[in-house]
Amino acid sequence: MSIFRKAVLGAPLCLALLSGLAAAHDLVFPPGEDARFHWAAYEAFAATHDLRGQHLSVDGPWGGIDKQMFESVIAYFEAATGAEVAYAGGDGFEQRLLVGVEAGAPPDVAIIPQPGLAAELARRGHLAPLGAAIGAVMRDDYAAGQSWLDIATFAGPDGAPALYGLFYRVDLKSLVWYVPGNFTDAGYAVPRTFEELQALSDRIVDEGGTPWCIGLGSGPATGWPATDWVEEMMLRLHPPQDYDRWTRGALPFDDPKVIAAIEGFGTIARSAEQVVGGPEGVAATDFRDSPRGLFTLPPRCYMHRQASFIPSFFPAGLKPGRDFDAFYFPAFSAFSGRGQPVLGSGTLATITRDSPAARGFLDFLATPIAHEIWMAQSGFLTPHRGVNHDLYGDPVQERLSEILLGATTFRFDGSDLMPGAIGAGAFWTGMIDYVGGASAKVVAARIRQVWDTLE
Repeated sequence: MSIFRKAVLGAPLCLALLSGLAAAHDLVFPPGEDARFHWAAYEAFAATHDLRGQHLSVDGPWGGIDKQMFESVIAYFEAATGAEVAYAGGDGFEQRLLVGVEAGAPPDVAIIPQPGLAAELARRGHLAPLGAAIGAVMRDDYAAGQSWLDIATFAGPDGAPALYGLFYRVDLKSLVWYVPGNFTDAGYAVPRTFEELQALSDRIVDEGGTPWCIGLGSGPATGWPATDWVEEMMLRLHPPQDYDRWTRGALPFDDPKVIAAIEGFGTIARSAEQVVGGPEGVAATDFRDSPRGLFTLPPRCYMHRQASFIPSFFPAGLKPGRDFDAFYFPAFSAFSGRGQPVLGSGTLATITRDSPAARGFLDFLATPIAHEIWMAQSGFLTPHRGVNHDLYGDPVQERLSEILLGATTFRFDGSDLMPGAIGAGAFWTGMIDYVGGASAKVVAARIRQVWDTLE
């Protein structure tokens, strides 16, 4: 049980006691009024965190509507503690953070989307270790908790490993999007194993359809969607320890296991029958445009593998659960002993300038209420099992949450864990070469050569 669940939960909520800074109308959901929220945990947090008069600076990648969502969460921290928080956020975050760190003036809390960047900052002594209490929350209260804990544990300046980040808000990648009506009309069932997924793809081809839509275009980042496919195949063909060794460089990029994962992607992306437009279409289509084939009449494709953010690029006016839905990108039944591997990404809340207010803010982000406020609005997924999942706004979000919570193994986007020259360079361009006809062995060898020059 986490420290937050051990806190006293019995006294009635009193807004005046919490801080006096925010009236009920300043908060999106008035405390105590909707019983679906964990207001008792919020009250318990407030009772143990008096931060009146303290100021906190927070920076992170979220701008636009996401900034508004995060600031709506921050308002509850301010109301509970009396602290005042200034959130910057938006484009240029990484540059701002690195400049601030080098100048000795970082924000108090940084929300970092790349574990590799967080690891480098920890190694250089720019992050504060978080301690056992935050670690217990991720280990005990998060689905696949040890996986999350491991991803957020880095070597400090003395070489000793410690926990440096709390995962808050994640994206789920192991998803296949589809239109339920298309499946119903054609008599297709959602596959539960990778073998069933392969059989469904072949059946669609036999019946004159095209199973998949894939697009790799993304401007300067063209090729990145293919890296997700290869990472998914690595987690389904091989033990997760191989995935870890691969992302660290201990398993060479041209190892037969990696080549097999690339070729697994190629069975779809390099097939004129399996994917809309064939390999040429895959390489030439922007990833934002690629799911449109799901919604044509008749459908140009029946399935699209992409992360939880992709509905932002669906046609306007579609109703989740009716006009589109998603299912788990399944594992091989032959490897059922490995459970349900899930690929994703997320943001790490870290302390870049230690203070009681910074530690209090991390304590707050570990509570269920800090997750529920955002998830009850839009665009938020969490592996926290202590939240009330009835607060998700639509059936698709609930389904994605079930997939995330069902993960027995979680692994972070591998390209984000690799050196930038690989994960945001040679891996991207190599996948374009592969879809264009180069052999997996040749492409993998080229990527390894680049990696070797970094060592």
